[in-house]
Amino acid sequence: MSVISDARFHDEQAAYDWVEAQLWSDGPICPHCGSVERISKMGGMSTRIGTYKCYACRKPFTVKIGTIFEKSHVHMHIWLQAFHLLASSKKGFSANQLHRILKVSLQTAWFIGHRVREAMRSGSLAPPLGGPGGSGVVEADETFIGRKKGEPKRRGGGAHKNAVLALVERKGRVRTVHIDDVKAATILPIVNENISKEARVITDDAATYYHKLGEFAGHATVAHAAGEYVRGDVHTNSVEGYFSIFKRGMKGVYQHCDERHLHRYLSEFDFRYNNRVRLGVNDEQRAVCAIKGAKGKRLTYRTASRKMRDDKAAPPPPQSS
Repeated sequence: MSVISDARFHDEQAAYDWVEAQLWSDGPICPHCGSVERISKMGGMSTRIGTYKCYACRKPFTVKIGTIFEKSHVHMHIWLQAFHLLASSKKGFSANQLHRILKVSLQTAWFIGHRVREAMRSGSLAPPLGGPGGSGVVEADETFIGRKKGEPKRRGGGAHKNAVLALVERKGRVRTVHIDDVKAATILPIVNENISKEARVITDDAATYYHKLGEFAGHATVAHAAGEYVRGDVHTNSVEGYFSIFKRGMKGVYQHCDERHLHRYLSEFDFRYNNRVRLGVNDEQRAVCAIKGAKGKRLTYRTASRKMRDDKAAPPPPQSS
C-alpha cells in the first residue's frame, strides 16, 4: 500500500488514532494534570472525535492539546497530508500549492505551513557537530538571502540582505543560524560553541576565520579568491550543496520570505537535510519525526499573521515615473 493511500490521510478517526500512537506511545496522558490513570475515551458522550476524560481532574482533552494542532479547526487528516507534503518535498511546498491541493483557504494554508515548520524546529543546539559518532570534519560558510526589512535594493554586496551562517558536518547534520552580519564578532562565538573541539574545521579564505577561531583539531581554508575550490579533502562543497538546495527552494518555491520568518524556513530545510535518505530516513519516517516534534509547541495565528496585517496596512510603494 502506498503512503498517500493510507487511511490516516482520508479518514478522521484513523488520523486521530495514528497521531495518538505517535505522541502517546505508552497511552493517553492528561495535559491538564499529567495523570496517566483513570482516563477513558468519552465515546458517545461527546461528538468530538478522539475526546478523552481524565477522572483525576475531571477535565476532557484530546491529543491536540499542548501541540501545534491545539485550537485548530482544520481536520486532522488534512494536517497529516500537509506534514507528508512538506516532509517529502526536497525544496519545499508553497502556501499556494497547499491551498490548491488541500482545498483550504490561502491564509489557512500559509499558517499550516508555518505550524509544520515550527514542529520541524529542533530547538536544541546539542550535541556539537563533528564530535564522537560524526565525520570529524565540519564546513562553515555564510550566504545572503532576501532583503532586510526597510533596506533599499542595492547592486552588489550583501549589507542589505539577510545573512545566514551554516555549519555542515560531512556525511552528517547541518545547523544554520540567521545572523545580523558577517563580522567576526558575530560568527566566531557561534562557530566555537556549535562545533566539537575534536573536529577539523574547513572554511573559505574569508578574513573572519583568521581571528579567535577556537582550538579545534585543525583548521584548513580553500582559496576561493584565487580560483581554488578543491585541494585534496579541503573544500566547502558540502555546505555549498546545502546552500544550493536552500536557495532553489527559497527562490523557486517560496519566492519571498520576510526576515521575521526566515528562522522557520531554515528549520524546515535543516530538518529535511538532517533526516535525509542518505542518513537512512525515508519520506514516511521523516513525516513521523516531524509529527513527534509537534508536541509541546504552539504558534498562534495572531503571532504568525501579524506580518500579513502589517503589509496590508502599509502604504503602497511609490511608482517610478
